[in-house]
Amino acid sequence: MAARTRITALAAAVALTAVTGCGAADMTKQASPYAAAQGARTVTLSVQSWVGAQANVAVAKYLLEHELGYRVDTVQVDEVPAWDALSQGRVDAIMEDWGHPEQEERYVDDKKTITSGGELGVTGHIGWFVPKYFADAHPDVTDWKNLDKYADRLRTAESGGKGQLLDGSPSYVTNDKALVKNLDLDYQVVFAGSEAAQITQIRQFAKEKKPFLTYWYKPQWLFEKVPMTEVRLPEYEEGCDADPEKVACAYPHTPLRKFLNTGFSEKGGEAAAFLKNFRWTTEDQNEVALMIADQKLSPEAAAEKWVSSNESTWRKWLPAA
Repeated sequence: MAARTRITALAAAVALTAVTGCGAADMTKQASPYAAAQGARTVTLSVQSWVGAQANVAVAKYLLEHELGYRVDTVQVDEVPAWDALSQGRVDAIMEDWGHPEQEERYVDDKKTITSGGELGVTGHIGWFVPKYFADAHPDVTDWKNLDKYADRLRTAESGGKGQLLDGSPSYVTNDKALVKNLDLDYQVVFAGSEAAQITQIRQFAKEKKPFLTYWYKPQWLFEKVPMTEVRLPEYEEGCDADPEKVACAYPHTPLRKFLNTGFSEKGGEAAAFLKNFRWTTEDQNEVALMIADQKLSPEAAAEKWVSSNESTWRKWLPAA
């Protein structure tokens, strides 16, 4: 699958130690005491605010500490500031990036302060979804051309007389307002505020068997609890989302990637080698995310449980002795 030229960021979050939304912290003024610590067996990992990213970091942290003897700090950073923090050595690695071509050009290609850490093994996709029970009853709703037919049924108190398209946090980059405008749809984008708030709203709709239309993404554990069907938007073609104001196409499918501070990549020893080797499946990530978000395990407990059952997977990530 072609790399995306301009990908939207994911919606918001189940918390790191408690539930938080995207944008809860910003590294522009912060630095971890472990970051760029010369000669020390320490690592600082950036944690994006959605639970899939948290799952990556939880497992990486657990193995770095328990198998390789590192001290690991984690810092929640918004997506774009995370690139600045990584370039400056405030953090050592981003475990899941959904595509930021401007930052990649600036820091990887031009400044060379950031180095690709390879693919995570998970393919991400953002789209519009309706609950399966509604799609089963009204199959034509899965084509965007028919959405206006159902706008009245998808209206809420927050959508101003139009159908509601539920998004996560307004701090995220999405194409949805442009899509609604450019596809001339009778809908209003309504922001829940965070991934956690969006999940709460979706689950409430599902409990009451109400119809809803939401921005959502894969991989995500919620599909196991609330089955949803994607609405077909105009087909994605390379470059169709290059101009944020003119977007009128679907979101692409994107292999998610890791990025490391270049100094850390070159001198980070076993930790850097391990993070480059870290590669798992959508099913692996969802298993850990489900434990954190739905079963309410702590990230460390979820990681420990996954690690205990998947040695054949993670053993390959460890650097050769």
